[in-house]
Amino acid sequence: MYRYDEFDAALVRERIAEFSDQVDRRNSGALTEDEFKPLRLMNGVYLQLHAYMARIAVPYGIMNSRQMRQLAHVARTYDKGYGHFTTRTNIQFNWPALQDLPAILSDLAEVEMHAIQTSGNCIRNVTTDVFAGVAADEIEDPRPWCEIIRQWSTIHPEFSFLPRKFKIAIVGAPKDRAAIRTHDVGLQIVRGEDGQTAFRVFVGGGQGRLPHIAQEIASAVPGRSLLAYLTAILRAYNLLGRRDNIHKARIKILVAAVGIDAFREEVERQYAILRLEDLRIPDQELARIQAYFTPPPFKALPAVSSAYDAARRLNPEFARFTRSNLRDHKQSGYGAIIVSLKPVDGVPGDVTAEQMEVVAELAARFSFDEVRASYEQNLVLPHVRLEDAHAVWSRLREAGLATANADLATDIIACPGLDYCSLANARSIPVAQALSRQLADADLQEKLGPVRINISGCINACGHHHVGHIGVLGVDRKGEEYYQITVGGSPDEQAALGEIVGRSLPADEVAPAIARALDRYLEIRTDGELFIDTVRRLGADPFRTAIYEPIDAAA
Repeated sequence: MYRYDEFDAALVRERIAEFSDQVDRRNSGALTEDEFKPLRLMNGVYLQLHAYMARIAVPYGIMNSRQMRQLAHVARTYDKGYGHFTTRTNIQFNWPALQDLPAILSDLAEVEMHAIQTSGNCIRNVTTDVFAGVAADEIEDPRPWCEIIRQWSTIHPEFSFLPRKFKIAIVGAPKDRAAIRTHDVGLQIVRGEDGQTAFRVFVGGGQGRLPHIAQEIASAVPGRSLLAYLTAILRAYNLLGRRDNIHKARIKILVAAVGIDAFREEVERQYAILRLEDLRIPDQELARIQAYFTPPPFKALPAVSSAYDAARRLNPEFARFTRSNLRDHKQSGYGAIIVSLKPVDGVPGDVTAEQMEVVAELAARFSFDEVRASYEQNLVLPHVRLEDAHAVWSRLREAGLATANADLATDIIACPGLDYCSLANARSIPVAQALSRQLADADLQEKLGPVRINISGCINACGHHHVGHIGVLGVDRKGEEYYQITVGGSPDEQAALGEIVGRSLPADEVAPAIARALDRYLEIRTDGELFIDTVRRLGADPFRTAIYEPIDAAA
């Protein structure tokens, strides 16, 4: 894990002092809300329906126990006792008072946390595979590269006022566990012709009003030249991207308008004229940053743990949890435990101050003082000895954090929706809760297998509904909340946008309709066939029929 140097610490403190003065001026009336808006956005502060919201950066999703405890302190002291983890692996506090915001940022600075570039038209928090450094299929750990990009992009003078926000994700394995093709720029570590680190680069992905899957622009950019190539992409976008229409200001629109070949030509032109030596990553600097991410001091353990196996035999509930929420680790005798923030009838991504403290305790005791936030709005303890898994599960169970549903139907991704967001057309949370109740049966979820259900309260698609295996979009129909259903989306290496199956439905019909679609899947799948593979084989028609036939018959 990267630790701040004196420059990082000074930058954050200076930013807090500056923002504190701006808040004072807003409270005194010296600044209007319109004047204050660009200043607060530079510090991760939004104005939502009922209150300001503070979004705190969690760079590439990694925290230690001290940071997690400080987040709990913020939730308890300045908010309503909870926080909300997002699909960008950040955490949001939905109820802070304006006058408390500088104190929140000051408290977080004590543990090397901040809110810089969590909002606004800039390069946002870089995300990566939550199992980086853990997964056995990994070519190389992407986290040092995340840190390099973080340092390069933070308050970058050329890219602080882009046409719109800009998101980057990196994976270090052939399996895409970070949805890189849904990003403005997606990076996949590969080996170049010389056997050295290189990057396959995708550009022009994004969701929202006009969703696009990113296209490949380069197959093997040398690692040392990565910042130069990213600069070339950002420069092309900054120069050519539209600023006259907020809905058409993303790089996805630019790439779609000019075509990937023409955009590649412009990027290569910028790349050729850049002073590459100034942007080449020095070997010693790369080694310095990589040293922060050396593996922890694992014990030499056998691949099989008799204590773990016995606990699974004796406790069916624990066995179910390990089947869904424990992932293999490249280190023998260890596993990664997914801490589900999706209990039945819960709010996806929400976690209380008390629960944060439990996770901090477990990270310190059992996971080398490390906890991670995932794209799926869950937490992960990445380095747990198998022989300790039962103790971890027991403590999670006491805290209401042991729901055995990782990657299953109730592991629902959802934005805050109209309960909080001023942009939303419809509520997301009640629909997610209704679905979790409808699909709560644990045996049914295991039978269904991996199913991604994503819910967004508006076309901005913060719930990533476009790439859910089943997506739900809230729409406004003459002042009433309705929901559009899509089928067949996917965020992984076979990234695809879901197909709209038909007319929108009222809120109370969404959960039963999705349940019927999943029942139809069980009827028509082949042996061992996953839901998304059935959709790819047969298309959306069988699921469309299952959703609408009972409704039409009753009409």
